[in-house]
Amino acid sequence: MFANENPYYTNLRFRVDFLPFGLEMDGIWVAGFSEVSGLAVETELEEYQEGGVNHFVHKLPKRSKFPNLVFKRGFVRSNELWRWYEEFHFGPPEKRKRKQGAIILMDPNGNDVGAWAFEGAYPVKWVGPEFRATHGEVAIETLEIVHHGLKSYF
Repeated sequence: MFANENPYYTNLRFRVDFLPFGLEMDGIWVAGFSEVSGLAVETELEEYQEGGVNHFVHKLPKRSKFPNLVFKRGFVRSNELWRWYEEFHFGPPEKRKRKQGAIILMDPNGNDVGAWAFEGAYPVKWVGPEFRATHGEVAIETLEIVHHGLKSYF
């Protein structure tokens, strides 16, 4: 690595891809998201105090938890996110489609440099824009999904 080369990537170039769960077709392209949160994993621990050993407590791993992923974007003339939520929760069983997808980090030239894949995802919360006649802010749409975990690809 050269002395003046920056080894870090900024968090402003990313994209999100959704596909139906287990399929390679009929993906949703809904424009770019301006914010993604929830890329995390936490492992629960069980403490075990061993008899006769008083200077530490064993901490044994139990179950790992993944928080919901939250996607935010400026409102556009597409109702794909709402339709996915509506079909999953209010539609007939054949419309309840889980999706897989990935959050992909890109370098300044648009090349993929890393990805976090998720699967078994479905929407659990949709929030429409807030309206205020006294503010000129971008109308934001929010989608929150649950999933079966993350896999990291670099």
